[in-house]
Order: sequence, then C-alpha cells, then structure tokens
Amino acid sequence: RAMVIDGDAILHLIETPRGLRVRAIPAEQLDEAKTLDLGGGRYIVAGVEFAADGTRAAYWILPAKPTDIVTYAPSIRIPAADILHLSAPVGIGQVRGVSWLAPVLLRLAEIDGLDDALLTGFKVAALHAGFLIDQTGEAGLPYDGDQQGSILNTGMEPGTLKRLPPGVDVKFNSPQQANQSVEFLQAQLRAVAAGLGVPEFMLTGDVSRANYSSLRSALTTFRARIEMLQYTILIPQIMRPLYERFVTSAILSGAVNAPDFESNMADYLSVEFHPPAMPWVDPLKDVQATKEAIASGLMSRRQAVSALGWNIEDLDSEIAADRERETSLGLTFGQTPNAPETDNDA
Repeated sequence: RAMVIDGDAILHLIETPRGLRVRAIPAEQLDEAKTLDLGGGRYIVAGVEFAADGTRAAYWILPAKPTDIVTYAPSIRIPAADILHLSAPVGIGQVRGVSWLAPVLLRLAEIDGLDDALLTGFKVAALHAGFLIDQTGEAGLPYDGDQQGSILNTGMEPGTLKRLPPGVDVKFNSPQQANQSVEFLQAQLRAVAAGLGVPEFMLTGDVSRANYSSLRSALTTFRARIEMLQYTILIPQIMRPLYERFVTSAILSGAVNAPDFESNMADYLSVEFHPPAMPWVDPLKDVQATKEAIASGLMSRRQAVSALGWNIEDLDSEIAADRERETSLGLTFGQTPNAPETDNDA
C-alpha cells in the first residue's frame, strides 16, 4: 500500500533479543533534501547514499516525519544492509519511487468537482417549486431576500414559491453538456482505471455492463500484471532478502543449529515463493484445462500446484496422511464403497 500511495515502502531490519524485527518507516522520513557529492565516486541522492561502484550503501532517515511538531533533528545514516526499499522504478537509474496515483490525481480532482456540481444542481432543482409573477404590477410583491451588491441572499427550502417583481421572468441555463453527465463520468472513471492498471469494475464495483467474456478478459490482463509485480518487484526486493536475513540471523544467533552453514550457505538460503492463487471466473473450466495440460505433457503437477500457491511436497504429504486416516476409520470420501460380499451358494 505504501508503494502504491507514496511510491516507496521502507522497512528497517532490527536485531533484538527476541530475534529479527521489521519496522516500517514512512516514505517522507527518507531525507530527500540530502543530496551531495562525498568524493571518491561516492554520492548521496535524495537521501540514498551510493558507493563508488554504484551500489546502495546507506539510507539517511529523519528521526520523525517532517509534518510532526518537533524540533528539527538531522537525518541518521542506516546501512543499506538493514534497509529494504520497495519501489517500482519506471526508468533506469531511478532512485525514488513515484506514486501510482500520480497519473490520475488531477482527473480524480476533476471528477470530485463534477460530482459536487451535479449534486448541487440536483439540490437546487429539488428546492424550487415555482415562481409567482405580478403581471399587473399592482401586487407589490418584491423578491424575497436581502441584496448585497449584485447578489441576492435568500433562503431556499423544498417546495419554495418565490415572488418576482413586475416585468421580471426567470430563465435557467441548461447546457447540453449536462445531459451527457453520466456518460462523461463513466468515461472519466474508465480513464482512471486505465491509469491505475485495474479493471473498471474493480474501481467502481459496477458489473452491470460486464459479461463473462469481458470479465475473464479483464481478469486475465490484471492477473498478468499482478504476477509481474509479485515476481519482479515484491519477491526480489522484499521477500527474498527478508528470508535470507531471517535465516542468517537465526543461524548466527544459535537459534538454529547449522554447523555447515558457511559451506552449504546456498542450500540454507534456497527458497521458492508461491503467492496465493487468484481465483478465476469459472474455476471448473480452469481445473479441466489444467488436467488436460498435465495429461498431454504440457504441464507438470509441480507447476500446477505452484500456480495454486502450494508446495507440492507439502500437498502430497497431506494427501497421503488424509488417505491413511480415512482408511483407518473406514471412510470413503471421493471413492465408491466396495460392494458387500455375497454367498454364491445361498
């Protein structure tokens, strides 16, 4: 969420007597005003310090958010090994992330203004019931309200009948654009959804104009985008380094006995990540397609199980344990019970 809203998510890894802890730091606490040349090829850009070889060496973090009412304190240098920085760069050499809302913020403000204007129009239309016009000029009924300059201040209530002076008529401005306000608003929401990279129905919650094919097509595109973010952003920037730090910390602290850690470090740090599976519109057809792919040799069971977010070794162990328990209890879930034996001589 911080990466989407702020453009950056910063996590500080802290070693405590109870083990490794992770502290989330607001993106605004990264001292973006700190930019200078340190010499020898080292430099700082927007609070991120780079070594001479171009790798990130440290992060300069403010003790408190700039919006807090505190006495100013200089930023603190934290080694990059203790910081996990999550962002989705859009250009080579980009140091800080960009809010995903940046392309649509102006449009959202315009939509909010349109919504207020339409709502005000409906309220004003609901207040007026009619106007009384003195056609003879003898009634002497002035228009209600106190005039300040060219503006007439008058109260309005539902069903109001307003009195007009002689010779005065009322004409309301009804621009043609207001007649297409609903269509225009829907077009703006579609543009916002495209800017955010999400299907329109996820943004509006309205599926009245969708059907099976359009929903599945939209979900397929959205699913590909989410998998790209999982495997190219979240896992390499957060999950893998956090897992490696957790395992290393547990072994070096003695919480886990691993005398051969230095010689077999790659084995201890080896890990597979299986994000939770995203449901489809019609899961039955997807299961049938997966079975056909496995039967025809186009997919392995390991690939199919990984796509569901599970580890195949754990799954097979659970299935074997379930079948052993069912057999011991005489249960036949998903199986046809054996027919009772009969005496052929009877």
